[in-house]
Amino acid sequence: MRFYSIIAAAAFIIAGCNSKPNPMKALQAGAKPDVKVQAYRVQPRELAENITVSGTLIPNEETDLHPEISGKIVGLFIQEGSQVQKGTLLCKLFDGDLVAQRKKLEVQLATARKTEQRQKELLSLNGSSAQEADLATLQVQTLEADIELLQVQIAKTEIRAPFSGKIGLKTVSMGAYITPAVSIARIQQIQPLKLDFSLPEKYISAVRTGDIVQCSVEGSPKQYQARILATEAGINQETRNIKVRAQVIDPSAELTAGAFAKVQLTLGQQSAALMVPTKAIIPQARDKKVIVIKNGIAYFETVTTGIRTQDMVEIISGISEGDTIAVSGIMFIKPQAKVKISTVVSSL
Repeated sequence: MRFYSIIAAAAFIIAGCNSKPNPMKALQAGAKPDVKVQAYRVQPRELAENITVSGTLIPNEETDLHPEISGKIVGLFIQEGSQVQKGTLLCKLFDGDLVAQRKKLEVQLATARKTEQRQKELLSLNGSSAQEADLATLQVQTLEADIELLQVQIAKTEIRAPFSGKIGLKTVSMGAYITPAVSIARIQQIQPLKLDFSLPEKYISAVRTGDIVQCSVEGSPKQYQARILATEAGINQETRNIKVRAQVIDPSAELTAGAFAKVQLTLGQQSAALMVPTKAIIPQARDKKVIVIKNGIAYFETVTTGIRTQDMVEIISGISEGDTIAVSGIMFIKPQAKVKISTVVSSL
């Protein structure tokens, strides 16, 4: 009897132990504990992305001066490094033969005009036919056209400044025989100066005509401003960059055409941008998501990102001001899972 009593007591103890709740069995049955996370409350803040690119200062206008015809230089009026006005005579080629032909035609024209006058008088007295009068008029018009053509040829022996600017170094001397392939000098209009630089294609939408950029040159701590004039029509397929041209505002003597310049741009400046920590973004194959916590439940929301700073990312769409998003424990959260917020911060 005593033996059976001991067995019964042992069975009762074992049964009592089995009746206590088992955490492992409860977890396997689906009762998962809440995930503790640190959260971030989305608030609008100022946003500005600053980038620096290389640029080149270029003259407003620039061209090499070439003659239109071949000939010998009989007059050279270039003062190297001087300022000249538009239309100033810089070089004169020999035109003696053309001038002689023009004088000959002018004599013939004077005679033709007298003949034309006599034919018209005879025609009025029925002493000549209308055909003879017309031929006399035609001769006058032909000679006038020939003289006009010679005037054009003589004008081509004069090389004049196409615009007001600064003359560079001459490459020819008096008495040289030159052809249209020869450049006699270069002229530049350096007031105002222009600034050319290139931007990656992702910044195209952030650059607009009239925007102000900052620039500086080597050897000078001064910052200059330039206003964007235009952008190139298309993107360079090799570099994937777009060329931008700006005009320097109030340039000084320290700026020289052709100089290297550092260009600073402030892009995407906003006063109320929605920013989230970079670590809150969940990259996926086709989009990006963040985990928004509402009433202790995790919701995976698809977002569109914009400008990226060192530790923050702009959210263009997908969340709203005041939303609470998870910034820790992201790898352990599943959609519609219960989460417990340990800390809520508004800045990191």
